[in-house]
Amino acid sequence: MPTKLTVDIQYASPAIEAVLSKIASAALIKKWVKAATHHDGLLTLRFVNAAEGKKLNSNFRKKDYATNVLTFPYEFSKTILAADIIFCLPVIQKEAKEQNKSLKAHLAHLIVHGCLHAQAYDHENPKDAKKMEALEVKILRQLGFTNPYLAQ
Repeated sequence: MPTKLTVDIQYASPAIEAVLSKIASAALIKKWVKAATHHDGLLTLRFVNAAEGKKLNSNFRKKDYATNVLTFPYEFSKTILAADIIFCLPVIQKEAKEQNKSLKAHLAHLIVHGCLHAQAYDHENPKDAKKMEALEVKILRQLGFTNPYLAQ
């Protein structure tokens, strides 16, 4: 039975929306989210610049730099999911270039990664990291992407 998941996509600026639309349409992003999320609820994905990414990471994680993805889960149970997932586009672009990955593949990976965090997956210890990474690889393979953890 398909889930009743609402995916809201927000862009911090028209410039970010323009760049992102060249990489992946809103429909494609929603497809990636739904492939990684098997619960009813609401996920809001917000694509931001480095200044907003740094401010959020500083305010909520006490880290004074922009990071690629921040997940803010508000509710997670057997029946409902609610979370905001923040993506810092300049950081994602920089990482993709440094890791010699396509921007589209790296973005898909981070969207899947953020969605799993919203569902209480974590990678704070090696056992949990191995479980989360294996699930990411499986979902990404189903979406047509290679293993993001293999050296390029």
